[in-house]
Amino acid sequence: MTENGTEARKQGPHATSGRRRRNAAEGDRPSTIRDVAAKAGVSVATVSRALAGSHPVSAATRARVMAAVESLHYVVNVHAKALSGGVAGPVALVMDQIIGPSFAEVAAGVEQEAAARGRLSLVCATHSDQKREHDLVQLMREQHAAAVVLVGGAVLDEAYHERIAEYARALDAAGSRLVLCGRPPLPGDLPVTVVDYDNRGGAFQAGDHLLTAGHRRILFLGGNPKMSTAEQRRAGYLQALRAHGVPYAEELDIPGTYTRASGYDRMRDALKADLDFTAVFAGTDMVATGVMAALRESGLDVPGDISIMGFDDVPFAADLSTPLTTLRVPYEDLGRTAVRLALDGERRAAGGDHVILGTQLVVRQSVGVPGAGAEEPEVTANRHASCAEVGAGVRGGLHL
Repeated sequence: MTENGTEARKQGPHATSGRRRRNAAEGDRPSTIRDVAAKAGVSVATVSRALAGSHPVSAATRARVMAAVESLHYVVNVHAKALSGGVAGPVALVMDQIIGPSFAEVAAGVEQEAAARGRLSLVCATHSDQKREHDLVQLMREQHAAAVVLVGGAVLDEAYHERIAEYARALDAAGSRLVLCGRPPLPGDLPVTVVDYDNRGGAFQAGDHLLTAGHRRILFLGGNPKMSTAEQRRAGYLQALRAHGVPYAEELDIPGTYTRASGYDRMRDALKADLDFTAVFAGTDMVATGVMAALRESGLDVPGDISIMGFDDVPFAADLSTPLTTLRVPYEDLGRTAVRLALDGERRAAGGDHVILGTQLVVRQSVGVPGAGAEEPEVTANRHASCAEVGAGVRGGLHL
């Protein structure tokens, strides 16, 4: 037959002329729906109805079709099913890096909520490459992803706003939803869901706790000031200083990256420079671990000599040599909420959603009174209300 001859020629010199290639398991081309129909002795339309399960097909016919599918190792064309609405699109999680406890918790929340709704989760890393981010979003659009969740802080310049607006419109046109997780909302009325946490309010809470304990010289080890996450945490800390009437000391405000190595290096440099401080506000718990290591090497006690405040409440924070007082960010809930809102399209307003989850101060043993070496009892403190509590109600958008 012409079809077989054409197929043989396509396969090159090692193909056998006139011989129809069967399936991938035999080292040949993947089986097609036509192969299944021929083996089962039915039409292509009947195979399609049997596989869809939404049209009447006799039990005997369905059994023949499924037997042919199994013997030929036939795989349904997911793209075709997606175009016809016959398959639930995956949920794509796009983040800067996969490593890191906070990113892992967001990914866990996304996966669990997606799985509960019968969706596959795809995890992608951009490694700070904007072109790769663009290509991944485009790929997920072509794959008919139900939602694309962008995770983590960003540089909120005009180029960023234009790029994200383009993503939102392109995904919306394809029937998908863009979700910004841990990022501020975009200006204008765009088809995008924003699931954020009270970053600034949490930083205010952390700074207020140190100041209430009596600390006036606090070393602030923040992140990259161009990134939205770092900018908000610094703004909350500065707000706490103003609330307590404590003057800002520029020499105690040292930016860097949110890594253990950066915390260690900045702490060593501060000690070498003989800076005067009684407490450290670490921008993340990872930074705090580096701070602890540097202080320990220098023979300084936590909190007897220096108090430390973290941010995130990652799983190991309670198991450090001195259990870390920190701000709990509900990262897993962020992931769950992102998926829930993206997939519950019928409950969504015409424009965008903006959800803010609250943070919580977790008091352990790394903060004490300056010079007294006092330790705190292990409790979860709620006396300083976050700017947006979970369940606070709706004000210009949905607040959880």
